[in-house]
Amino acid sequence: MEYALLITVAVFVFGYVVGSIPSGLIVGRKFYDVDLRQHGSKNIGASNAFRTLGPRAAAVVFVSDVFKGVISVLAARMLLPGQPLAELAAGVAAISGHNWSLFLRFSGGKGVATGLGVILMLSWQATLVCLALWAVVIAATRYASLASMLAAVCAPAAMWWFGKPGEFVVFACLVAAFIIIRHRTNIVRLLNGTELRIKPGNARSVRK
Repeated sequence: MEYALLITVAVFVFGYVVGSIPSGLIVGRKFYDVDLRQHGSKNIGASNAFRTLGPRAAAVVFVSDVFKGVISVLAARMLLPGQPLAELAAGVAAISGHNWSLFLRFSGGKGVATGLGVILMLSWQATLVCLALWAVVIAATRYASLASMLAAVCAPAAMWWFGKPGEFVVFACLVAAFIIIRHRTNIVRLLNGTELRIKPGNARSVRK
């Protein structure tokens, strides 16, 4: 029991540190000489990378942030097989690290892509449904924030539909609520009609 608890704590710490890696900031600074925190929505996530730097940078940031959730849950699965709560703890840690990064004085993103990585490890079927909904909303509205929130709300319903364990459904509900809370300023802008629509940016114009 003590060994399992120790490993769970280690997995949680690992997930938090991995989640804390600021992918968007690293990609922007290293390859484009741009600090995403100074442009667009000031967020370091894939949406602002797309808006500020373009689709190629956004794809790298998105995959990197998703991978943070994947590797955190995978570590828990490998070290504590058959312990779903350990996987969920690792997922919580990764999302927390992304939002309150150890390397950014406990600031960060909004947890959408990293949360998706966690959901992917828990249910690839639910992930596909969420991605499909996200794509439809983006195509119809060009609002990344709205698409992200609706996809997050869809996740627990999709988990339930595909017969996933109750703790996974509860976890998805908590993640959805968390993502909506993190988007509260976006909600205000959506209601006011001032929310930024997503369109590809160009790093060259940003650096001028």
